[in-house]
Order: sequence, then C-alpha cells, then structure tokens
Amino acid sequence: MERIGESRAGAGVSRALVPAAAANVQLGAARPNSVSGGLVEQLRVLEEMKSAITALQARVAVAFDLAQRVEQAEAGVPAAERGQGVGAQVALARRESPNRGSRLLGLAKALVVEMPRTMAALQAGLLNEWRATLLVKETACLSVEDRAAVDEELAADTGTFDGKGDKAIVAAAKAAAYRRDPRSVAGRAARAASERMVSLRPAPDTMTYLTALLPVAQGVAVYKALTRAADSARSSGDAGSGGASGSGSSVPTRGQVMADTLVERVTGTPGGFSGINLDLVMTDRTLFQGDSEPARLQGYGIVPAEWGRTVVAEQATPDAELTVWLRRLYTAPGTGELLATDSKARLFTGRLRRFIETRDATCRTPYCDAPIRHIDHVVSWNSGGKTNPSNGAGLCEACNHTKEHPGWTATTLHGKSHAGAHGVHTLEISTPTGHTYQSKAPPLPGHHPIRT
Repeated sequence: MERIGESRAGAGVSRALVPAAAANVQLGAARPNSVSGGLVEQLRVLEEMKSAITALQARVAVAFDLAQRVEQAEAGVPAAERGQGVGAQVALARRESPNRGSRLLGLAKALVVEMPRTMAALQAGLLNEWRATLLVKETACLSVEDRAAVDEELAADTGTFDGKGDKAIVAAAKAAAYRRDPRSVAGRAARAASERMVSLRPAPDTMTYLTALLPVAQGVAVYKALTRAADSARSSGDAGSGGASGSGSSVPTRGQVMADTLVERVTGTPGGFSGINLDLVMTDRTLFQGDSEPARLQGYGIVPAEWGRTVVAEQATPDAELTVWLRRLYTAPGTGELLATDSKARLFTGRLRRFIETRDATCRTPYCDAPIRHIDHVVSWNSGGKTNPSNGAGLCEACNHTKEHPGWTATTLHGKSHAGAHGVHTLEISTPTGHTYQSKAPPLPGHHPIRT
C-alpha cells in the first residue's frame, strides 16, 4: 500500500511537513472495484489531508506568533504591543485579507492552546476547518477553563460529530457552553448590540447586498414596517410608484416594493439619489460612442457599459434629482496610470484624495478588498515623503495601522514597463521577517495589463 508521502497524489508534499494523522491515511485502504469508487475514495482522502494540513497550519501560526513575541521582546518592544502585526503576516503568507488572517490566528491559538480534542479531530480529518471554527466561535465567551471543559465534553476527536451538519454542531456547542457558564452566554448576547452595523458588498448583475446587523427587536420592527408599507401600497394600487428602473415587471412584487420603500425612506427620494457623489469611471468611448468597455463604480466594482450609460442618461434629464458632472482623467499612454500632481500640503484632501481613491479602488494591501478609509504616505511625511499620488496609497484603517508597527516598510517602485512607458503604480511592502509583497493599482476601464 502507498502512503501519502509516497503516492503520486501526494508527490509534491514533503512527508516531514504532513502531520502523523495524515501520513497514516492510506490511499489504497478500500481498493474499490470500480473506477468511480476509486475516485470517491480519493476525494475522501484528500479532504482528510486538507483537514490535517489545516491543523498543521494552526500549529505553525501559533509557533510563529510566539517567535515574533520573543523577537519583539529582545528588540525592546513594550509587552502591551508585542504580537501586533502577526495576523497581517499570517494573512500575507496564506494569501488572505488582513482581517481573515487575524481570525485565522485567533482560531489557531484557541485550537492549539485551549481545545486540544477539537484540534485532534481536525488533525484526524473528523472535522474540517469551517466546523472547527464553529466550535471555537460558540465557545469564545467562556473562560479558558470552561472552554477546555466544553471541549472535553464534546469530545470531537471520538467521532461524536460524524454525520452531523453545521446546525447540529452549533447547537451542541451552544448547549454545552450554556450548561458550563450561562451568565457568560447571556452577557455575550447583551454585548452583541454594540456590534450593530450596516455593510455593503457587491452582488452579481449590478446589484448589491445592503446588510444591517441589528438587535432582534429593531430588526423585526424595521422588517414589519417595510412589509406593512408594501402591503398597503399593493392594496391601494400604488405599488408601481417610485420603483427602481429595470425591475423587469410591470407589477412589482411584494419584495420589490419593500426594497423600493427602504431606498426611498433612507435617502428621502424615490430614485435613491439625494446629492450623493457617485464616482462612475468610464472611457469617453463608452460614454459617447457606445463602446462595450466596462465602467467602474467606486465602492462596487466593474459594471457593464450599457448600465453606466443608462444611469448617466437617466440622471442627466432636466427633472432628475441628480446633477451629472463630468470630470476628465488623463492617463499615461500604454499603461493607463493616472498622471500625478504634486502638493505641498501634508494631508491628502479634496481632489488629490479623490484622485487616489479612483486609482486604487480598494485597500492596496495584497489580498485586502476592504474599502479605502485612509489615504496615507507610502514614505512618511516625517521622512521626507511628498504629498502626491505617487507617494500616496489608499488603505483601510486596519492596514494603515499595521504598516506603522516596527519592522514594516513600504516603498513605491519607479520602474519602466515593457512598453516603454511608466509602469503602473506599484507598492512593495516588507514585513518584519524580510518577506516582500507587491501591490499594483488596478487597471482603469479601457486599459488592460500588458502580458509578458
């Protein structure tokens, strides 16, 4: 029989890097007679390998965190500041966003230090990373001792969750946590109200998900108000007034009326536009000549050319609520990089800020898609950095704070592209371990990256 380290399926994985549980899995254990049976067996084994590798990643992440803290202590970093930026380095190594990296590091610490039986189940392939995350999440409100006791009670490494779905696992973890410390669970619910928020993320076909996380009473009240307004409008025959264009139906559904009512009540106008600046970036060919080159809407992403022209045409009519302003952007030939302007000011404000927001679209840290919150100097002002687009980068709040930690540096690469023109604006980020990562500004509509 072939072991993982010796089989063709795992030829690229060093046996020294695979945990013992994964190394003991044998691809030929079942030896199904049919080809289909063999393929299913491979899927199962590969899934167990993924779980085992995830467990190893958790152990490595915890070891890296400890090593960083030791190095920072030797460098004289105060105890309260040690460990800062470790999650961001984990994220870059795993090609994840900084937010995701911090959560992965927290998951690793909980599994390795506080929940050994869940960790053993993950390493043995009895749980995958997501279900281990659910167990960690539902016990987060407990003390270290109570969390370990719940881990012992659930005994995930004995196969107690074999065949169970996500909801069953969450229910078991919640019940065990409540039995152990009901006051902490109740306190967690009370603190949840402080996490209320509204978020926006793209959806297919030029749609978005506007999500509100609210306390249950407020959420139910909002939903009931929308349903009551929709039912009243439909019964009186006014359901079609003030609806969004392109609904695809002459008689709006109840859900469509609820959505239209939400937009009208929040913005104060039926169409949803009330003096808000929408930065829609498109080429002159797309706007005036019917070209198919897609446009880009700030805060959303790529949108179809026809949709962009329709929005501009509808809002440019004399009776529209929104005034359309056209602002020309000049780009460098060949690369599409926005041309720079200089400033003696210390802060990126006004047109200079909007310039960088248009160029960068989202946070410039690799793998981070968070909205831009800060426009910061790549080379700091105190170090002689200028306030111009070349030395500015759009960052989210977390990434801007991370780059200020000891050992982190950022520079702008001033090179030439293969086409002979100035290259696309590129950042090089260096971490305390000496690893470097590059981030290029996304191409503007009408310009495509040059393949080499």
